[in-house]
Amino acid sequence: MRLVIARCSVDYAGRLTAHLPSAPRLILVKADGSVSIHADDRAYKPLNWMSPPCTLKEGTGDENGVWTVINKTGEKLIITMEEILHDSTHELGVDPGLIKDGVEAHLQELLADRIETLGEGYTLIRREYMTAIGPVDILCRDAEGQTVAVEIKRRGEIDGVEQLTRYLELLNRDPHLAPVRGIFAAQEIKPQARVLATDRGISCAVLDYDALRGIEDDKLRLF
Repeated sequence: MRLVIARCSVDYAGRLTAHLPSAPRLILVKADGSVSIHADDRAYKPLNWMSPPCTLKEGTGDENGVWTVINKTGEKLIITMEEILHDSTHELGVDPGLIKDGVEAHLQELLADRIETLGEGYTLIRREYMTAIGPVDILCRDAEGQTVAVEIKRRGEIDGVEQLTRYLELLNRDPHLAPVRGIFAAQEIKPQARVLATDRGISCAVLDYDALRGIEDDKLRLF
């Protein structure tokens, strides 16, 4: 990864045009070919970017200090350097990927062992069912034999619903599995996530970690 901090202006030419006036910015050039322009006030979101595959040409002569990034459709991101404050390259190597939270991974294991928690007649197909964009936590069938994809989180938020939505879109392309419906399962589900899930036809299930572990709650319960 190459990190460049520079005072620069940026112009985008493609389906639309956009201009960033001169200011100090961070430019990330990643090993996958992507280039992104960042300010100091927008969290992780770039001001502008070019996704791979794309090529970066650093100008020479009269165009010295002008970077031109072109993608496969011919769109251009033109970065005009006025002053480079920092320029370094770092080899990050192959990333090992995201490791699930210990509680989250244990929830998956416990729910797979007690799949009937989701409803009478549920049967497990497999854990970590692989798709082109990653593994679905649990794939199972309900009492009617319909395929069900379960995404498990410790805390259920909107990004988890979005993730399950993408899995469902892929799974429903497989004629051996379709139709596939989804269950968003978590120890706690945020109201906004529940609204989004309901809007997309995804069921929600709140998981009791202690109950799945077989630990009785000593608090009084009303039935």
